[in-house]
Amino acid sequence: MTQVYFAAGRALWAEYGGPLQTALAEAGLDATLTDTCPDPAAVDYIIYAPSSPLQDFTPFTGTKAVLSLWAGVERIVGNITLTQPLCRMVDPALTMGMVEWVVGHTLRHHLGMDRHIINPGHRWDNTCPPLARDRPVAMLGMGALGSACADALRALNFPVTGWSRSPRPGCLHGTDGLTTALHTAQIVVTLLPKTPETENLLNAARLALLPRGAVILNPGRGAIIDDDALLGALNTGHIGHATLDVFRTEPLPQDHPYWSHPRVTVTPHIAADTRPASAARVIAENIRRGQAGEPFLHRVDRTRGY
Repeated sequence: MTQVYFAAGRALWAEYGGPLQTALAEAGLDATLTDTCPDPAAVDYIIYAPSSPLQDFTPFTGTKAVLSLWAGVERIVGNITLTQPLCRMVDPALTMGMVEWVVGHTLRHHLGMDRHIINPGHRWDNTCPPLARDRPVAMLGMGALGSACADALRALNFPVTGWSRSPRPGCLHGTDGLTTALHTAQIVVTLLPKTPETENLLNAARLALLPRGAVILNPGRGAIIDDDALLGALNTGHIGHATLDVFRTEPLPQDHPYWSHPRVTVTPHIAADTRPASAARVIAENIRRGQAGEPFLHRVDRTRGY
């Protein structure tokens, strides 16, 4: 009997317990799922979220993998007690949610919808936007989420330049590639993981490379953007607007200047939430793989941090 320990917290257990039981059964697994852990040495798999009280993995000597419910693993990957394989969540439903958020807000800014929705002066502004083909987009981060968003925007005729930290087919990469991508981008989407190399990637110098009036969309990680630099660029009008879904501190503190800035839209980390039913099937598939001796899906590279 495979022992699966749900260590993502009691609040999430109410959402995930049922779907996980169903997914494990559908995968043909003879597994016991529990949110209590009387014997760590007997646990085969840990289902995890970084908000979990479990922080010491040392007693879990027989655990074959730690399976995260979150796409981001920056809060766990540096845990020195975690010697077991770690897998992050890559879920088709999560990807679809991200694509919808990115496409929706890209079109919002491209078409200038705020001028019509928020129009207290009742101004008859019939300014015609350019066609999508004339609105360059830079996609920073071309993993599963970034690639899916880039494909969706290209299907609408936006010219998308993909940038990756490391070489990837069809993408710019490295410092020079980032400079090239930013020079022409009227809309920038950031879908990078948080690592020491990506923190404050969009600093004052790099924001200054963008054309005046460019828009920033950040549904990735809050630490990718230097907040002070972004506020400064917004105040001068060099950056026309920033729509932000992620922040260094969440929930965003009530006194944070982003809340009241006229050129900032705050969304409450909703761009790509994990959906229990589909995420449960991803977890069950990785447990099936582990039991069959097959490679795990979405295994984290500890040297890269994701």
